[in-house]
Amino acid sequence: MNEKWRGRIAGAAAGLANGLFGGGGGMVFIPVMSRSSLKKQTLYATCVGVIFPICAVSAAVYFLRAELSLKTALPYLLGGLAGGFLGGRLYGKISVKWLKRLFAVFLFYGAVRYLL
Repeated sequence: MNEKWRGRIAGAAAGLANGLFGGGGGMVFIPVMSRSSLKKQTLYATCVGVIFPICAVSAAVYFLRAELSLKTALPYLLGGLAGGFLGGRLYGKISVKWLKRLFAVFLFYGAVRYLL
């Protein structure tokens, strides 16, 4: 399968995961995109850049279906913007090894909380 089709299929899977679960596109993109020739730091930044418009589309669909509470989302959005800024500034200063471990801890925590 050529690279363009792999990207399209991964994009569709990430969009589907994001639309159904409200997130999770990175879990689809990172393994697929890691086969490219991108350096790890560029890979993660590119993944975030790809996920952003997918999240915007999902949010728009939720908003149009009147299933998005902006009042409830606002504090999370403000905190997320601050955290995203801080994470972007710290990125490159933390080894990829520790980023992977931290990501795994967050995934594990989220999975346990989701199951309980």
